[in-house]
Amino acid sequence: MYHIPVCPFSQRVEILLSLKGLSDEVDFHTVDITKPRPEFLLELTKGTTAMPVIDVPGKTAIKESMVILRMIESMFPDPPVARLDPHEHALESLLVEKQGAFTTAGYMMVMNQDEAKRDEFRERMLKLYREMDAVLVDYAPGDTFFFGRFGWSEVIFTPMFMRFWFLEYYEGFELPEGAEYDRVRRWRAACLAEPHAQQVTPEEINKLYYDYARGKGNGALPEGRSVSTFTFEPHWRDRPMPPKDKYGPGATDEALGLIQTVSR
Repeated sequence: MYHIPVCPFSQRVEILLSLKGLSDEVDFHTVDITKPRPEFLLELTKGTTAMPVIDVPGKTAIKESMVILRMIESMFPDPPVARLDPHEHALESLLVEKQGAFTTAGYMMVMNQDEAKRDEFRERMLKLYREMDAVLVDYAPGDTFFFGRFGWSEVIFTPMFMRFWFLEYYEGFELPEGAEYDRVRRWRAACLAEPHAQQVTPEEINKLYYDYARGKGNGALPEGRSVSTFTFEPHWRDRPMPPKDKYGPGATDEALGLIQTVSR
């Protein structure tokens, strides 16, 4: 599997593989998004740059995380992650239907550079959380997870909850108190605590996604910068935390720990 380690779509696949005990059965190859995609990879993806992509020996490579998840679930049905009962799977799919809008809203919010629109983006996110809360209240038999365990909808949403740590850091976003958020708050907390979903940390997300907070995604560089925060070196653990004020003057490569200065 060719993947970007910090990519939420790649993490979905990693979580599902972990739940099925298959993590060691897949060869993972990391892709540096700060560099052009190699020709062989573009051939596998039919010219697109989206990750992850699974190169199945003797077969056509498969891309798109949701497609890959369904393939893995079908190829390795034991243990099942999606509900086997068609009606129960339909119920959990009601929540999964929200994932596209939720993902888009979160990324648009972190990339927004107009401070006057912060409340607009915040309300868009809160509206989606309220809608997700309503689905959980109306259809989920579980008290924390949708059903009694970490399952299909959790695999799909958990990486987004983790990426949206950048909304907490750069936008001060939090779920308000109130009954209309109580169920989704419990669900999110249970997802974040799942042992099979600990591939990333808040520190990693907030350091690597600083360029997104400056309005530049997928390895693009903010004005005046020469090194992407998605670079592999220096390692993110060796860098300082970026400034939280995404609307103020941007931090330099040096301030972000992307360029090592040499004392003379």
